[in-house]
Amino acid sequence: MRVKRQRLAERPEIILEAADAVLRKGGARALTIDAVAAEAGLSKGGVLHHYASKDALILALVGRKLSELREGIAACEADAPPGPSQLPMAMVAHARAHYCEDDQSSRALLLASIEYPEALNDYRSFVAERLGRLAEMNGACPGEGSILFFSILGLMMGRTLGFHQLEADELQPMFEALERIARKSGS
Repeated sequence: MRVKRQRLAERPEIILEAADAVLRKGGARALTIDAVAAEAGLSKGGVLHHYASKDALILALVGRKLSELREGIAACEADAPPGPSQLPMAMVAHARAHYCEDDQSSRALLLASIEYPEALNDYRSFVAERLGRLAEMNGACPGEGSILFFSILGLMMGRTLGFHQLEADELQPMFEALERIARKSGS
């Protein structure tokens, strides 16, 4: 009985992994409950038991991505020297560390969110929270934290959407410039 309960407890994550695989393979249009069920090796009813609709599934996927982002930035923040530039430096470090990750699922998830715009509400809150924290910094150059945030966002979203595929030698001076801005924004 304990094993069965454990498997049931793991199903939401199994379903999200399957949904992510469907997105990577076929894009946003391929994301259906049937496709996710087939990928997870579950019945359609098994998927619907945990996620009552495609919208609920998209919301859960966006939530999982946002949790990963929050945790990643928090880990970088814990590694950064304490002080006013801690958050800006952490944001640059996180972007640098994750720039080259596979963006197929991120791209497809972003496109799927267009069908269900409410899925981005938590992400909008995250952006507002970060901008608020950056605005609270008493740096010598107000506004630089926000410029830094939107520069990183533009760099990452541009890659996610396939607008560019910058090489390491092109990225190095960009990340160095972002680090200079991050240090300056906290001074």
